[in-house]
Amino acid sequence: MAKVEFLGPIGRASIEVDIQNLSELKSFFKEDKELQEWLSICAVAINDTLVCEADVPVSSHDKISLLPPVCGG
Repeated sequence: MAKVEFLGPIGRASIEVDIQNLSELKSFFKEDKELQEWLSICAVAINDTLVCEADVPVSSHDKISLLPPVCGG
């Protein structure tokens, strides 16, 4: 199972999910309105590499990081 970590102000504990690609992750969270909002604005990294495509394959040992936007100086 892939590990999903929620960084920054999302404020949730990491979970493990059984998905084949990032599109399935969005479906996995379809009932959670707050996470749906975060998913629409977060960058996503798989194994510390930013990805832009929802059909990127996810394997059972991957780490998926949801990176919310931040500002600072």
